[in-house]
Amino acid sequence: MTPYQLANNTPLTLSPKFTLPEAERPNLSEVLPSDSIPIIDLNDHDIDDGQGPSPLVSKISQACEEYGCFQIINHGVPKELCQKVLVVATEFFQLPPEERAQYLSKDHRKQVKVFNYYRKYEGIGKVTMWSETFSHPWHPTEDFTHLLPTNPPQYREVFAEYARAIGVLFDRLLSLISRGLGLDEDCLKRRIGEKPGLNTQANYYPVCPDPELTMGLPDHNDLGSITVLLQVEGVTGLQVIKDGKWLTIDPVPDAFVINLADQTQVLSNGKFKSVRHRAVTNKLLPRLSLGMFYNPNYDTVIGPIEDLIDEEHPPKYRKYSFKEYMEEFYRQEGKRRSVKEAFELPRT
Repeated sequence: MTPYQLANNTPLTLSPKFTLPEAERPNLSEVLPSDSIPIIDLNDHDIDDGQGPSPLVSKISQACEEYGCFQIINHGVPKELCQKVLVVATEFFQLPPEERAQYLSKDHRKQVKVFNYYRKYEGIGKVTMWSETFSHPWHPTEDFTHLLPTNPPQYREVFAEYARAIGVLFDRLLSLISRGLGLDEDCLKRRIGEKPGLNTQANYYPVCPDPELTMGLPDHNDLGSITVLLQVEGVTGLQVIKDGKWLTIDPVPDAFVINLADQTQVLSNGKFKSVRHRAVTNKLLPRLSLGMFYNPNYDTVIGPIEDLIDEEHPPKYRKYSFKEYMEEFYRQEGKRRSVKEAFELPRT
C-alpha cells in the first residue's frame, strides 16, 4: 500500500512522528457501541406549536443534558447535496500534494488553510495525528466562494449550495436548543451574536496499517456553539466520552451528528454539555468528515444566560469576551485542552 502524502510532502507511515506514546493510545478493544446515543427525527412535530416543550424539544434537551451530542434525520438538507459535498471534499484531498501545499499554514489568523493536528508529549515531543485538515469560511447568504479552491472544479458551486442549506438548519437547531433551555427561541442566536464566525473543517483520515498506534484527531471539545458534522457512510471513526467510557458514533444513513460546544455549555450555565470527542483511524478504508462551525465573533461577551441563574443555580462561569476564550485556547496549543475550565467561578 502506497502511503498517503500529506500536503507538506511527508508520507504517512508508522514512524515515531505519527506513533502515540503507549498511555495515549486509543485502546479500541475497550470502546463501547453507541446504541444509546439519540437519533432524533426533526419531522417529529407532534403537538409542536412553537411554544414550550414539545416531544421534539424534550428529546433534544435530554440529549444535550446527557450526552452533549445526538444525530438528526429528516433534517431538510437533500441527500444528493450531502453526497456532492463529500465528493468534492474527498477530491480535494486526492489532489497532488504540491497543489494542496499552496494552502499550508500554521497561522491561525489565515482563513483558508491546510494543516495537521498534533499533540506534544513529555520526553517524546510532537506527535502528528493521522489526518489532514482543510479549513475555510462559509456563509449562508453572503458570497464567500472567491476564497475557495478552483480545483476540484465543482468545489465552489457545491459548497455555496451546501452553506445555504446548513444555514437554515443552524437556525432551526439553535431555536430548538433555546427552547430546550426554557428560553425564547431566538435567545441563543442573539447571545452568540449578529455576526457569528462561520468556518468549516474537512478532516481526511487515510487508511492506517495499525489504528491502535495512532489517532485521527485527539480528544477535544469544540470551541463554538454547536457543530453540524457530516460523515461518510460505512466507515466508523468518531467517538464521544460518557461516564469515562468512549462510545463509537456509527454513521447513520442521511444523518448529521450535532455536537454541543463550549459556548453553549457556558451560556446554559452547565445544564447542557459540551461533548468531548475524538477520531480514530481505520485499517481498511479512508474516512472523511465535514464539520460546520457556528462561533461567536471576538467581541461577543459570553456568560451564563441570566434567566438560567437563581439561588439554586448560581453562575458557574464568569463573563468573558470570545477573544479572551480564543487567547486561552491558543495558549494551550499542543496540550490536552481544557479551555472553558479557565473561566469557571470558584464554588461557594
